[in-house]
Parts: sequence; C-alpha cells; structure tokens
Amino acid sequence: MQKLRSQGWFGKNDRDGFGHRSWMKNQGWPADLFDGRPVIGICNTWSELNPCNAHFRELADSVKRGVWEAGGFPLEFPVMSLGESQLRPTAMLFRNLASMDVEESIRGNPIDGVVLLMGCDKTTPSLLMGAASCDLPTIGLSGGPMLNGKFRGKELGSARACGRWLRKWLLAPCPCVSFSTRRVP
Repeated sequence: MQKLRSQGWFGKNDRDGFGHRSWMKNQGWPADLFDGRPVIGICNTWSELNPCNAHFRELADSVKRGVWEAGGFPLEFPVMSLGESQLRPTAMLFRNLASMDVEESIRGNPIDGVVLLMGCDKTTPSLLMGAASCDLPTIGLSGGPMLNGKFRGKELGSARACGRWLRKWLLAPCPCVSFSTRRVP
C-alpha cells in the first residue's frame, strides 16, 4: 500500500513530525487521528458575498460527517469565492487566481484527497483546474442552483425571470428614477 502524502507531515518521528502534530493538537484533535488515516481536505468557497455558495457551511458539515464515517480525517480550508452577482468588474477576471489559490492550498498542506465545494460558473472551473494540477483523488460537489427569490409574491429566478423583470423595469415610463430610489415591498 502506498504511503499517504499526509504522513510526510504527521507520520515522522522527529522534531518536524512532532511540530506538525502538536500544532494540530492545539485545536483539540486527539493523538489517535494521526495514526495514518487519510486526511481529506474540504475546499470551501463559502462566502456571504456569493449567493451561489452561501449555504456551503452546512454542506461542509455534511461532507465532514461522511469523511468521519469512512474513516478519514476531514480538514476544511477556505479558498477564494467568485460570485458573478457581486464581484466587479467580473468574476472571470479572478478565475485563474482562484485556481492558483486552490492548487497551492492543496499542494502546501497535508492533504491526501480533496472534496471541492463549488457552485457558480466561475468557481466550478477554477476549483477543478486547481485540483487537477495536484493529481490527488478529488470529488467535485456542486451545491446546486442558486435559490430563487420572491418579488411581489411571485417567484423570481436569477436568470430568465430576472431578465424579464429588468427589461420591464428599464422600459418603465419614469427613466429618471434610479434603482436605489424605487420602493420594493
């Protein structure tokens, strides 16, 4: 059986191994977690600024439970979250930067495999590109589509319905009124 990558950190019986284990133990992890079980990184793009990924904290907890049940040691780590709805001028500008963030976070840490929590159309390729560069076992877990909102009692999706609403709004008879001054119930 091939030696796990994380054992290069935690499996050494020297000063460095002691340091790596003790710095993790100060977070409350017991010594038996460093017995050679696989360390599974959970790459989380959660952000309150990204509506696509706003529910990822709960999703990460579910993934952690699954890793524990399978006998692994789950460790969550954050990476840049790209949400097209808030990030300006465009999330595409930062896709490769996010990919490098993912790659270096995986490479630089004692991770044997990784679960990517991804959602938006820019976050998904950036996480996949970064992880592919590391050649570790990887699972990409999509958080699903962005949840719809409500406007005046009707469901409003983030794409087609929103586009119809914006066209109607922009063609309204009072073009001097800005979005910020219109009252939304």
